Amino acid sequence: MLHDRLRPAFEAVAGGDADPVVRRSQMTDFQADGAMALGPRLGRSPRDVAAEVVAQLDLHDLCSNVEVAGPGFINLTLSDEALGRLTTAVAADDRLGVAYAAKPERIVVDYSAPNVAKEMHVGHLRSTVIGDAAVRILEHLGHEVIRENHIGDWGTPFGMLIEHMLDIGETEAAAELSVGDLNDFYRTARSKFDSDEAFATRSRERVVQLQGGDEATLALWQTLIEQSETYFLTVYDRLGVRLTADDFVGESAYNDQLASVVTDLDEHGLLVDSDGAECVFPPGFTNRTNDPLPLIVRKSDGGYGYASTDLATIRHRATDLKATKLLYVVGLPQSLHLEMVFTVADQMGWLGDTGEARHIGFGSVLGQDRKLLRSRSGETLKLVDLLDEAVRRADQAIAEKNPELDADTRHQVAQQVGMGAIKYADLSSERNKDYVFDYDQMLSFNGNTAPYLQYAHVRIQSIFRKAEIDPSAPLGPISISAPAERALAIELLAFAGVVTEVAESLELHRLTHYLFKLASTFTSFYENCPVLKADRTLRDSRLGLSAATARTLAQGLNLLGIESPDQM
Repeated sequence: MLHDRLRPAFEAVAGGDADPVVRRSQMTDFQADGAMALGPRLGRSPRDVAAEVVAQLDLHDLCSNVEVAGPGFINLTLSDEALGRLTTAVAADDRLGVAYAAKPERIVVDYSAPNVAKEMHVGHLRSTVIGDAAVRILEHLGHEVIRENHIGDWGTPFGMLIEHMLDIGETEAAAELSVGDLNDFYRTARSKFDSDEAFATRSRERVVQLQGGDEATLALWQTLIEQSETYFLTVYDRLGVRLTADDFVGESAYNDQLASVVTDLDEHGLLVDSDGAECVFPPGFTNRTNDPLPLIVRKSDGGYGYASTDLATIRHRATDLKATKLLYVVGLPQSLHLEMVFTVADQMGWLGDTGEARHIGFGSVLGQDRKLLRSRSGETLKLVDLLDEAVRRADQAIAEKNPELDADTRHQVAQQVGMGAIKYADLSSERNKDYVFDYDQMLSFNGNTAPYLQYAHVRIQSIFRKAEIDPSAPLGPISISAPAERALAIELLAFAGVVTEVAESLELHRLTHYLFKLASTFTSFYENCPVLKADRTLRDSRLGLSAATARTLAQGLNLLGIESPDQM
């Protein structure tokens, strides 16, 4: 809003396009920093430029004070009247002021990506949670989002897995897989492959039959996939993410496209023979000895490297699905590989002039010893075990905090709090950094945690229950007079800008930090501004601020994939 009102004055002074660069300020309500960049561009003092901009501004309906400060900042203080009017409008808006994207895009989000016949483990947590939050935020802004769960469902291990199925019987194997006992199934098959030469030989032959399209083998392979996907969906249901059965797109989906990828690369002059292997050497990528790094698209034995599948995938998403933005929510160790794939896709022209492929990278989940989080036995920690423990601890904490809550409600709330705590701990960390997994910290009702925000939402709901008022009922205009009211209103107005910025950067911790500040600001407001004991007009105004805060907390948490209980 301020940005749009300031831009014409900046552009008039600049004689062309100019960004006011409006941001929140600790010294006043808002600050415009655009003159700092515009001054050098015009060969003038930024302070003089700022003064000329202020001279052209007419913000009497919004600001009680506009002044130039320091080397060229423009400080903006909203009037109480304008602040009340704007907050009333936001509170009445179903979207809380969040506008739809001016140019909606078709966006593919690649995330989660477990492997068939293997348990989902803690390593899948970040991709799944970050990807889900990205999908929710982008959809909220009106983008068409295509969710793709690029599962590992092809390759040589499937020979031994299918042979193991035949050894124990397809029905028994399906039953074992259906209860999520994927790790034991895989380990047993691997052990037999390593110790039994006859089994290993049959497994290799089975791979040939699978790749050759043998119907009986494909049917067994399909059983493996179906049972694994059923298990994955139970985990997604526990986590409360939006991935569905329709979103599974396995590596195998691109098998019939690999040969044409190689042909395309060859026709564009990018294919190079390297010791019998067919490779692409994207420009700008070298190893430690400064030799060019290859993407191996077809190995010397004629088999396709996983780079060929990734190239077929990006070609399909950009040219067949017509997506303008491709987001890969994948761990940081894959950065180099993905950048090479993106570069080749750009060389091939698959992304067009406006398309974008982007790696949404993330760090690792660490234990208290700051090493990769593992089980007590030293094995990779199963994701379901992590979730179960969070819910168990949440149930215990809620029982202590509210012993009068009935068991069924407590268990339901424990699920919401446990899942919320895990997600929030992940999302509130800068995604490109590692973070330490700590149950006690993430389940705390104090500090920057999901339980703290959920409890803040519950406290506001209790105000309305006590007053016997529906929080969704219209309460009249919001008026601002007390400092704590001003602080809360300004936080509420900031929500739209935060969501829009996070949708672009996908730095999800910025939304969590905003929600924490909003909840903290509400606590200060509630302590300093009586609500139910105020006179009728003031009471309704403060109830309006409270209701808008509850809705903003709930909406913000929902965009992160976190539920907001009404009681705890």
